[in-house]
Amino acid sequence: MILDGKCPKGPIQTSWDRHRFDLKLVNPANKRKYKVLVVGTGLAGGAAAATLGELGYNVEAFCYQDSARRAHSIAAQGGINAAKNYPNDGDSIYRLFYDTIKGGDFRAREADVWRLAQVSNNIIDQCVAQGVPFARDYAGYLDNRSFGGAQVSRTFYARGQTGQQLLLGAYSALSRQVKAGTVKLFARTEMLDLVVVDGEAKGITVRDLITGEIRTHVGDAVVLCTGGYVNVFYLSTNAMGCSVTANWRAHKKGAFFANPCYTQIHPTCIPQHGEHQSKLTLMSESLRNDGRCWAPKKKGDNRHPNDIPEDERDYYLERKYPSFGNLAPRDIASRAAKEQCDDGRGVGPGGRGVNLDFSDAIKRVGEHTIRERYGNLFEMYEKITDENAYKQPMRMYPAPHYSMGGLWVDYNCESNVPGLFVLGEANFSVHGANRLGASALMQGLADGYFVIPYTIANYLAKTKPGTVKADHPECKKSVEDVKAYNNRLLNINGKRTVSEFHRELGKIMWENVGMARSEESLKDAIKRIPALREEFWKNVKVTGKGEELNQQLENAGRVADFLEFGELMAKDALHRNESCGGHFRVEHQMPDGEAKRDDENYCYVGAWEFKGVDKEPELHKEPLTFENVHLAVRSYK
Repeated sequence: MILDGKCPKGPIQTSWDRHRFDLKLVNPANKRKYKVLVVGTGLAGGAAAATLGELGYNVEAFCYQDSARRAHSIAAQGGINAAKNYPNDGDSIYRLFYDTIKGGDFRAREADVWRLAQVSNNIIDQCVAQGVPFARDYAGYLDNRSFGGAQVSRTFYARGQTGQQLLLGAYSALSRQVKAGTVKLFARTEMLDLVVVDGEAKGITVRDLITGEIRTHVGDAVVLCTGGYVNVFYLSTNAMGCSVTANWRAHKKGAFFANPCYTQIHPTCIPQHGEHQSKLTLMSESLRNDGRCWAPKKKGDNRHPNDIPEDERDYYLERKYPSFGNLAPRDIASRAAKEQCDDGRGVGPGGRGVNLDFSDAIKRVGEHTIRERYGNLFEMYEKITDENAYKQPMRMYPAPHYSMGGLWVDYNCESNVPGLFVLGEANFSVHGANRLGASALMQGLADGYFVIPYTIANYLAKTKPGTVKADHPECKKSVEDVKAYNNRLLNINGKRTVSEFHRELGKIMWENVGMARSEESLKDAIKRIPALREEFWKNVKVTGKGEELNQQLENAGRVADFLEFGELMAKDALHRNESCGGHFRVEHQMPDGEAKRDDENYCYVGAWEFKGVDKEPELHKEPLTFENVHLAVRSYK
C-alpha cells in the first residue's frame, strides 16, 4: 500500500494556515458532547489534555506514574528550540526548518517540519505566559544557547532542567482544567489495549496499578502521547517505566509502525559502570557549548587527563567537523566517540569513554559563569562518579536516548486507524532519521498546544458523539483478552526473572541493532530474539497476583512487548539497505566513514502492518518528496 500523508499542496510557507482554514470545526456547545481519551501526561499529553479541556471537550487523561508531573518529559535537560532570532544571528523559520530536515538526513516530511518550525515561536510565548522560568540575560531578555546541528543560538533553556520547568507549566494548565471539571485525571493507570469498533478507535482498556482492576474507558477519539521505545536496549537514558506497550498494543490492533529502526544514541552520557546497572544518565548536549570533546592521541594512555599535555590530545570533533566542532549532530558525534574508543584511545574503565573538558571555558568566562549555566548537571555528575568536573574532564560515552520512529500518522497526527491520534515522541513525523538536540520538547508542545486542537476537531465534526458504551461487545472482549494475557504471565512460574530476560534482550539489541549495524548482525538478532521470546513464555517467573499492586506483572507485560517489537526493529533495519542518521549500516558508508544514503531506493517512510506474532509483517511505503530543501549529501565539515 502507498500511504498518503495528506499534506497540503501549494507553497509550504502558507501550508499550515491554509490547512487550518480547510479543517472542519466543532462549535462550542457541541464540544461538550464529545469525550477524548489522552494517554500519557508528558509535554505532548499534558498540553493536549489541558488545551482540549480549555476548548470545552470532556477529557480523560491517563498516566502510569503517581502524578502527571512525573512524566518522563521531566528528565529533559538542555532546552527547547524556537526561531525567535533574539540574538540577531541569522535565524528564521526557514532556517529552523532547513536545519531540522538536514539534521534528520532527509527522512522526514517537509510539511510537518515546516509546521513545527512555524509554531515554535508560539510555544515560547505560551510558556512565558505560564510562568516558565527561562534563563534571561543581564538586561532581563530571554537568553539563548546553541545546540547540535545549528550555527545559530536558538535554544531557550532553564539551566539544566528545561523539561521539568516546561512540564510544570503544562501541569499547571492541566490542573486548572481538572479543577474546572473538563479533565478527569487517572494516575497509576496503564493502557494495555486499544478498543477498535467498526474500524475506528473508540476506547482503551487499562489496568489500575494499585488495585489491579482491569476496565475499559470509551470515548470519541483516542490520543496516544506515550513516548519512545529505547528501553528495548535495556540500558538507556529513559526512565525505567518507559516502554513500547501502548504503541505496540495499538499496533497489534491495526496501527502501522513507522521507521522503528530510527533510534537516537546520545553522545554525552555517563559511561556504564557495571553489569548490574539498571539505567544510564544523560548529560545535556548543552554542555558541548563550553565543553570540548577529546581523546588521547596515544593508544592505551592511562594517565590522569590533567597530566596529558595539549599537543597529545585529539579534539576529534573540532578536527573532523571544523564548521560545527563540538556541536555536531548527535548521530555523528556518537559515532565519532565510538570510533575513538574502538581505536584503543578511550578513557576510563574498559576504555569506553571520551573526555568532555571545561578547563578552557572556565579560563575564558570563569567557574562562576559555568556554575550558573550548568550547575545542577555538574552536581549530578559528581554524585554519580565522585569526580569534580570543574577540576577534571567529565567522562562520556554514547547511550540510547530517543526514538525517531513511532506509529505512522498523517499531517493531522492521525494514524491509519481513524480516531487514533498520536503525538510527540510516540509518532514518527518530524525528526526523520536523527533528531536535533532541543527539538523533542518543541515537538511535544507543538503537537499538544497547537496542532491537535485543530486536527482532532476535523475528525470529531464527522463523528456522532457517544456511539460506543462501556458494555459494547468489543469492550468486554478487550477486558477478557487483557485478563487472559496477564493470567498467562502469572501462571508460567518459571525460573528466570523478568529483568534477566530484559537484560539479555538489551544485550542482543545493543550489540546487533545499536550504533553500528550490519546484515550479519541484524540476521543474528532476528534469529536470537524469537528464541529468547519462546523461552520467556516458558520460563519467566512472575510472582504475586493480578488483583493487587504487582510491579513484576507490569514489567513482564512491557518486556513481552519489547520481545516482539525488537524483532520488528531489526527487520526494519535489515530491509533498509542504506545508512541515514541514527541508522548506520556498516556496509553503506562513505570513504571517510560518514553515512551513505540511497535516495533512489529508500527515500520513503517504511510503515509496518502487524500480521501476528511469528508472522512476517507487511511493509507499506509513504514516498518522501523534497521541493523546498533539495536532497543533498549531509555534511557538517
